[in-house]
Amino acid sequence: MKKRLSLILCVVLLCQLLSGCGKTTETVREPDDAYRCYYEIFVGSFCDSDGDKCGDLSGITEKLDYIEDMGFTGIWLTPIMPSPTYHKYDATDYYGIDPSFGTMEDFETLLKECHKRNIRLIMDLVFNHTSSSHPWFLEACDYLEQLGEKEPDENECKYVNYYNFAKDQAQTPNWYQIGSSDWYYEGVFWDGMPDLNLNSEAVREELEQVASFWLEKGADGFRLDAAKEYFTGYAEKNIEVLNWFETYVKSVKPEAYLVAEVWEGQGVLQEYYKSGIDSLFNFPASQQDGAIIKTAKARVTPQQFFSWMVKQQTADRLANPDYIDAPFISNHDTTRISAQCVNNEEQMKFAAGLMMMMPGSPFVYYGEELGMKSSGTKDENKRLPMYWSAQDLSKTPDAPQTADAVEQKFPSAEEQEKDSGSILQYYKNAIELRRSNPEIARGSISVPDGELPEDIGVLLTEWEGKVSVILCNNATESVEIDLQQALPEGYNYTLKGSLNVGDQQEKLENNKLELPAYGIVILKQSGVD
Repeated sequence: MKKRLSLILCVVLLCQLLSGCGKTTETVREPDDAYRCYYEIFVGSFCDSDGDKCGDLSGITEKLDYIEDMGFTGIWLTPIMPSPTYHKYDATDYYGIDPSFGTMEDFETLLKECHKRNIRLIMDLVFNHTSSSHPWFLEACDYLEQLGEKEPDENECKYVNYYNFAKDQAQTPNWYQIGSSDWYYEGVFWDGMPDLNLNSEAVREELEQVASFWLEKGADGFRLDAAKEYFTGYAEKNIEVLNWFETYVKSVKPEAYLVAEVWEGQGVLQEYYKSGIDSLFNFPASQQDGAIIKTAKARVTPQQFFSWMVKQQTADRLANPDYIDAPFISNHDTTRISAQCVNNEEQMKFAAGLMMMMPGSPFVYYGEELGMKSSGTKDENKRLPMYWSAQDLSKTPDAPQTADAVEQKFPSAEEQEKDSGSILQYYKNAIELRRSNPEIARGSISVPDGELPEDIGVLLTEWEGKVSVILCNNATESVEIDLQQALPEGYNYTLKGSLNVGDQQEKLENNKLELPAYGIVILKQSGVD
């Protein structure tokens, strides 16, 4: 099985009590398996190592201790291959490193240092399209422009079959003319990103070579960009592409991890899981109208949220019994959590806590642990420089060129690391609580039938014969829960850990639990002596 546990290498998680944020009460061994807590890094905006005001690979290496200290066990790098754009989602060379980010040696050093810390690194792989400056595309266009009335022959130019070329497409959306010729090419996103022809065996062979190259370098897997646009409007063909690529990657590196971007609702995601891919980003949980933020803002009850989670897990397991959910709140294409919660710090913390109670491998966008701002809908404003320090700007990259000037509301990483009640410390505690209770990521979940106050949610998670109970409160005040009425009878319940957004702590006495506003607790279920 893809999720087969390797108990040879384990991470020992230390118990920690931090006032006002959270606590754990047990020391456990976390399996070294495919379940991870991932940190998404938009490379150019993260950390500048050499003073050129552009984030780079060596800057990430410098900050690995910070990432490890937060508790993250995986990193997703946005594209690092050569590209003419600041975001790099349009490669001109699938085998290189963009010079603004460093060298191949820098990448190899980053991999080595990640693996020393038991941090896995996955790369963004964009093969829906290339850059219009890619040599494949340039050679194909040059050939077609000189073709005249002849029909294209891939024996004369093999790249003519690498893209989707056609005549008579002048009025067709997303098709663009090649010079003054009669030929057009497809570009779903824009004319600078011509779509690859994934029906072509030659293209697939090229992409297999690309995957092998990076896996042999030591990459631990890939994030697959724009998977629903491989064949726009044809889900079955996209699913076949994912199945082909997943099968090939696992033949090269069985432990490699793949997560795909399919920006769709639950029903569509379930179909895509039939591809056999490890993970799909959980878009229904994300963003302002997603399940996590709705719960944090009390637009739905916690029990509705947990019931939705159970329904989702049941459906996805039917499609792929070995799937690993990939919940997230924001990424480089969305507004940040601070905007989603209108800078309500308690709701921002609680939303992060809810995500960390979900099965699978959660993904946190860099800077969310600080409450960093994003302004408006402009993409560049979602990719602002990491706020390392208010005074020392030596490691801070410049913002993307067309980004707006944004003043951060919450303190820098330097300041928040010293504050036990900070957003950063809450994230750190939430990750620790998750990792010290491995059943959260790996378990089968269910909701009990007990009586609950409206603001309270209860979730049972079972893994390897152990059952834990997660309770949360999305009210703005404390709520008392009678555990005898809320939970299954015939068991003892003891406190395993908690997350609190302020100084008030939970109280558990005589089967009565007082849960603070926006509080989360984990109880251990055990048989009656």
